[in-house]
Amino acid sequence: MAPGSDADVPAWVSALGLDGLVDLHVHFLPEPVLRKVWAYFDEAETHYGVPWPVHYRTPQEERVETLRALGVSAFAPLVYPHKPGMAEWLNGWVREFADGVPEAVRTATLYPEPGAASYVEEALRADVRCFKAHVQVGAYDPRDELLDDAWGAIADAGVPAVVHCGHGPLRGKHTGLDLFEQVLVRHPRLTLVLAHAGMPEYDEAFDLVARYPRVYLDTTMVGVPFTEKMMPLPPDWSARIAGIADRVVLGTDFPNIPYSYATQLEAIAGWAADDRLGAPFLRAVLQDNGRALLRL
Repeated sequence: MAPGSDADVPAWVSALGLDGLVDLHVHFLPEPVLRKVWAYFDEAETHYGVPWPVHYRTPQEERVETLRALGVSAFAPLVYPHKPGMAEWLNGWVREFADGVPEAVRTATLYPEPGAASYVEEALRADVRCFKAHVQVGAYDPRDELLDDAWGAIADAGVPAVVHCGHGPLRGKHTGLDLFEQVLVRHPRLTLVLAHAGMPEYDEAFDLVARYPRVYLDTTMVGVPFTEKMMPLPPDWSARIAGIADRVVLGTDFPNIPYSYATQLEAIAGWAADDRLGAPFLRAVLQDNGRALLRL
């Protein structure tokens, strides 16, 4: 059974023997930045050809309480810059946010600019548990030499980096898993979480998981009806993730999703209906793998 609504989620999670969900892909941003993000989604039909109504368009405190009501026991509040000089400011903001929310871990971001390595190392010293890089929104080349020492520091620390580098939902100048693999060639020990499982480059994502032992897939917007209309999963998806159950982690994109949180969990539960997956897979994806990555 899968949760039919958000109200069903806590009981469903408890029935799996879990004391909560661990979500590696949640967004909390400074209010002026969030307003611009939501304004962009308001024009989604222009950008993507489909409407994208933000489901959890509520004040920040209410969004935190929504996650608690869902039974999210830990989450990574992800931030990302789109211009120079923004990353360090975001890192300070999200550190303060996380320190005020027990379920939130400290996170940080980066941008190709002088000083990137310095503020990344500062973040690591401050016990940051996860980084976020959004190649598409940032419109930067992740191979930029200004990021090389920063990637190296993150790799050495073993801290996961959730990276949106696939071509979905729109191709960018520097998107593509083949391009980001060049970062992995330089830093093969980087703990990389491919946001959205690299969609729509699912085959390439599986190839990276096979070649690099620290590459993971997150479930953000993967397999839900909204996305299946645009970037459907390969027909053998369940069979392929059966072999990498320890390399798949829960991600949702809360609050900026055009459907309920339960919808993502319903998709994941659908994969687990495969006899090769089942409840052990759900427990791994919904909690155990995320806890291990965030060192909880």
